Amino acid sequence: MEKIKVLIADDHAVVREGLRKLLEEQTDMEVVGEATDGLLAVKKVKALHPDVAVLDIAMPQLTGLEAVALIKEAVPETQVVLLSMHIKDAYVHQALSSGALGYVLKASPTSDVLEAIRTAHRGEHYLSSKINSKLISTFLKGKDEKPAESGYNLLSEREQQVFRLLVEGRSNADIAEILCISSKTVDKHRANTMKKLNIHNMVEMVKYAIKIGIIGPELWDE
Repeated sequence: MEKIKVLIADDHAVVREGLRKLLEEQTDMEVVGEATDGLLAVKKVKALHPDVAVLDIAMPQLTGLEAVALIKEAVPETQVVLLSMHIKDAYVHQALSSGALGYVLKASPTSDVLEAIRTAHRGEHYLSSKINSKLISTFLKGKDEKPAESGYNLLSEREQQVFRLLVEGRSNADIAEILCISSKTVDKHRANTMKKLNIHNMVEMVKYAIKIGIIGPELWDE
């Protein structure tokens, strides 16, 4: 039987070790790599092409939420499962919108992690039992409807990536390196984003990001 190749990304060694031990005990899984931050996770996914990447939602360099979109853009066949302490609907919706198939609460039993990996590998969505199951149906229904004529949905995928990195406090140089584009291109995306959202400065951009749930203080409490 061909095993599910899994990459683990978490900035806490004890979590990575625990996940590795759990997964290696499964007859249908093997750990092919580990990463200590979001940026390294993206690089390792590009190099290793795992079937499933299990990402902590709060990591240095790039958060799990930021890494999902970059992973799906670079290696579409790799499915992503996010681990989080938070049940906030906005985070779950952003995870699904970015391309993740699984969202597992860290307080969940280990069986949830295993089921999420197997389910994601089949190309299906999985949420921890404590998360409102209506979220997935609402999200999937929304994908089939016409996007809003204004706001965040008007931004291109790249503009959304630049937006998220900007409100995280990244410099143009950092964003250029992370996305493998020039600083001039970052400036262009930034200008387009502000024009589409009718935002005039970074303070307004951050307030908007908080309002729609892109960022929030809870994300850095993990």
